Amino acid sequence: MKRKKEERHAESGLEGKPVSASRSEMTEIVLPAQTNPLGKLLGGHVMHLVDMAAAMAAHRHSGSYVVTASVDHIDFRNPVNLGEIVILKSQVNRVFHTSLEVGVEVYSENVLTGEKKHTTTAYVTFVAIDEHTRLPKPVPPLILETAEEKQRHREAGERREVRLALRYGKK
Repeated sequence: MKRKKEERHAESGLEGKPVSASRSEMTEIVLPAQTNPLGKLLGGHVMHLVDMAAAMAAHRHSGSYVVTASVDHIDFRNPVNLGEIVILKSQVNRVFHTSLEVGVEVYSENVLTGEKKHTTTAYVTFVAIDEHTRLPKPVPPLILETAEEKQRHREAGERREVRLALRYGKK
């Protein structure tokens, strides 16, 4: 199975890119219009920001348009308060043939104290789209350089197996 995946990428003739080439970061201050009556950032707004940050990493790696295919899960660990800065960090975890998984970590920063909290983690899968045909297109292979990148790569493969099993009813 592993050999087939490697051959597919070799056949595509695409040059690999390191994880570092996809890393993206965005920040935003939390304003009243984005909060609930308790002064906490709306979960739907967090999901929107996660999709945007993840798309940036996917675009950077694929060098093409991408569309969101799925969100495996999103965990809300701590709330983000009105007036805090929300920081989103994303990177490609694994590349398949025409799709790729991006991990996103969200942090809040209290502007008065400087305290930072990990608030959210999400895994988003994208499909690369050809700009002319609007059909899925091959994605460059991912070059893994660190032990953490290799672990994220392995875990992304496990999440994909579960996702496909749920989608197609296979065990």
